[in-house]
Amino acid sequence: MRTLISTMFISLDGVVEGPGGEPGYRNSGWTFKDIEFVPEAYEIKGREQEEATAMLMGRVSYEAFSPVWPSMVEFAGYKEMPKYVVSTTLTESDLVADWGQTTILRSIDDVATLKQTDGGPIVVHGSASLNRALSDAGLIDRYHMLVFPLLLGAGKRLFSDADKDTQKLKLVEYEAYANGIQKNVFDVVR
Repeated sequence: MRTLISTMFISLDGVVEGPGGEPGYRNSGWTFKDIEFVPEAYEIKGREQEEATAMLMGRVSYEAFSPVWPSMVEFAGYKEMPKYVVSTTLTESDLVADWGQTTILRSIDDVATLKQTDGGPIVVHGSASLNRALSDAGLIDRYHMLVFPLLLGAGKRLFSDADKDTQKLKLVEYEAYANGIQKNVFDVVR
């Protein structure tokens, strides 16, 4: 079974919306505003590209990333990596041609089936709604969180407010950086 890793930039109050400047959110770009850039805080992002064997995202994140990431040096490791997009509306003609193999999955059940295949870790980028659904379905195995020292108030959250049983996590890696960012890596305890 493949490991599903959720990787997020997250505010201290749990907001994940618009960290890179995506339009439509009043605090968009919050990872760059008033936070000093400390390269070592982002080491885990390079490691994710080296260790992952596939990338998973929802439609909204795919539509935000696909026009930009294929040409970015920072994300070169993802260029040829197989990608999976969970969407009920995307069609093959909506996919970009210069970003490697991309497969459309239609449901959370399709993600569960993908996890059962042979292969290495699958990393989930962005995709707040998808992350909530995957978490609620018990499909996420690990969380990579870069927690920013910000309180953003309103905005999409990483975790749903579903009434469910307690899910225990085990902290397996952590570090705090001079700019206030904290790295927290949690394994889901099953």
